[in-house]
Amino acid sequence: MAPTDDGRRTTFLGEVRSAVTPHAFLLVLGVLGLMVGFIASYAGAFHHPKPTDVPLGVVAPPPAGARVVRSLDRLPGSPLAPRTVTSERAARQQLADRTIDGALLVAPRGTTDRLLVASGGGASLSQAVETVVRAAEEARHRTVRTVDVIPADPGDTRSLSSFYLVVGWCVGGYLCAAILAISAGARPSNGHRAVIRLAALALYALVAGLAGALVVGPVLGALPGAFLGLWGLGALVVFAVGATTLACQALLGILGIGLAILLIVILGNPSAGGAYPYPLLPPFWRAIGPALPPGAGTWTARSLAYFRGYAVTGPLLVLSAWAVGGTVVALVRSVFRTEPPPPVQTPPPKEQRHDPPHREALPPRGARPGHRPQRR
Repeated sequence: MAPTDDGRRTTFLGEVRSAVTPHAFLLVLGVLGLMVGFIASYAGAFHHPKPTDVPLGVVAPPPAGARVVRSLDRLPGSPLAPRTVTSERAARQQLADRTIDGALLVAPRGTTDRLLVASGGGASLSQAVETVVRAAEEARHRTVRTVDVIPADPGDTRSLSSFYLVVGWCVGGYLCAAILAISAGARPSNGHRAVIRLAALALYALVAGLAGALVVGPVLGALPGAFLGLWGLGALVVFAVGATTLACQALLGILGIGLAILLIVILGNPSAGGAYPYPLLPPFWRAIGPALPPGAGTWTARSLAYFRGYAVTGPLLVLSAWAVGGTVVALVRSVFRTEPPPPVQTPPPKEQRHDPPHREALPPRGARPGHRPQRR
């Protein structure tokens, strides 16, 4: 037994209970669950990437085109989703608007074909398409020459800068919202406070979007062009993630931070198509990635940097839905939140003073009646 501050002695079990409260124990269990989910999500998404149903255009003379499409479509594991394209020009246009991820141009004469890829959309995906097509061409006793028609920038050789940029914006979004909420309690107390926090988040989102665009653009030269577009995208990503975090906190209190981390970090980051674009991910992560802010942001950033802004309408709508939905939930939950009335505290009774009865000072011994002592 150990003495406490007031001199009393307590058991070791009592000390444990006082050091780790039941509430803290439940929060630690929640953190453990998030950690396990983090490991499972990232390992599940990245441990065995393989191409599945990658859109591939095939340009070939009519008799040969159908045969090539059938042979590529019957490859084991269905790595490609081939389709015929009328011309090389049409194939290049579909690569530019992100409709297909590669195009095989079958030579009408000779045995050397060309494979058009766009590594700006993900170097790992371009390499996977090249590997599959090259093996299929060798089985047909043909060779293939790869041409990168939309290459990644020299400062972004693996086309990962877009992904890391969006991840940074997402981290800034939920951390800012968490700080705004827990600085004065985990839940907004009223609608006015929620409006102020959302306004502060919007201002922060503008600054964060500008900072991220400056770093990857003029400072590092990691992404080409589209500075204003990246700035606007960053502001939208940060606000969408921050508003979602505020909504989660309005619904669940401090546990809402864990829910936001689950959505954005544990599920959103590995399914964002960063290190491995969507056709290389397992079905679960490929399905949820486009619907979460990291995936929508990464796709849009790559489109702005390398594909002249094509195919961004859907991802921008996804980000806008998270921003609007988070704002509405945070405001509605704060306005209609019922707070228990504060307990009425009665002031403690004043201590009654028991002063001795007032007595007049007696004159000193031997003084005459009416004599007053002189003051010195």
